[in-house]
Amino acid sequence: MFNGHSKPAQDCLSIVRFYQDTVIFERHWLLHLCGDYRPEAAKEEVKKEEALVKETKKEETPAQPTPASETKPTPEPKAAEEAPKENTGAENGRLMASPLAKKMAEEKGIALEKVSGSGDSGRIVRKDIENYKEAAPEKSLPASATQAVPGKESYQDVPLSQMRKTIARRLSESMFTAPHFYLTVDINMGRLVEARKKLNDFLGEKVSYNDIIIRAAAAALRHNPKVNASWLGDKIRYYDHIHIGVAIAVEEGLVVPVIKFADTKGISTIAGEVKDFAEKAKNKKLQPQDFEGNTFTISNLGMFGIEEFTAIINPPDACIMAVGAIRETPIVIDGNIQVGSMMKVTLSCDHRVVDGAKGAKFLQTFKQILEEPVIILA
Repeated sequence: MFNGHSKPAQDCLSIVRFYQDTVIFERHWLLHLCGDYRPEAAKEEVKKEEALVKETKKEETPAQPTPASETKPTPEPKAAEEAPKENTGAENGRLMASPLAKKMAEEKGIALEKVSGSGDSGRIVRKDIENYKEAAPEKSLPASATQAVPGKESYQDVPLSQMRKTIARRLSESMFTAPHFYLTVDINMGRLVEARKKLNDFLGEKVSYNDIIIRAAAAALRHNPKVNASWLGDKIRYYDHIHIGVAIAVEEGLVVPVIKFADTKGISTIAGEVKDFAEKAKNKKLQPQDFEGNTFTISNLGMFGIEEFTAIINPPDACIMAVGAIRETPIVIDGNIQVGSMMKVTLSCDHRVVDGAKGAKFLQTFKQILEEPVIILA
């Protein structure tokens, strides 16, 4: 036994000890270096040994499994055959992967240590990352949750994705830097509900309430330009153009693509752009230019049945509007109690830019447009 390595004495010709390590020189190594002066029988034995080593190397390469008849003579090829199954692409503590495989794994949040390499010497290549997609759901929270044991504490630590890091950083800066205040208004959506039905019948395609809300917000901003602004540290910037960011939920978090020049577009055009953005977001095909230039943002959770909530301002905007669900509730009209379709919206304002009166006037205009949809044509 030498430094944790066991070798039969007859296989060792020389042992040399270096600093903190021991190197054993086997006899067939030095025979290649110094020449072979042994009898013919000994030479034949060495040739057989070298042939066996070559056969083992062939079995280690990714190819069709070697027939059982070829592996029966000695257990050593069998061990070599099983080795690739345990190979995780690491050699001497170093992970072996192509640059493309590393980049793909980083983008998809895959730990390279858990990927079996199919390249030379267990090296991880592109197809290994692509084929690992099927195993990814096993790490998801729902699958793990089913394995919870009653009465036993458990938890899971999930590494942050790049998107989640960006969301955390930007919204933390906004919440702790911009002094938020909130204004809420209840809007009677009865006439808009009827107008939307007629609009969908006329267009022959579905226009959502959110599409109409985006167009109404753009019109309200045109009448209240002081809300369409940004805080820039030593100055306030008031925009002449109106670019509305639309919050869209995705699996990893939240994205906010921008409807540019929203006040100049019709409802059907806005509807088409929102659907296109939603499809791109789902397939992770949104481009950087799709996120740029927002001057106002809308976040709508009405489709989830949320009646009212407050949203954190999306920099560099001065305001964000949170839209709740349309609900049927008793209302009083001309002294009579009727069932009305009501919707609450809450405007979050950066008090450095927008004062209470400015925010209230914007909501007043927005409410008027939705309760009298014909105004949007003006």
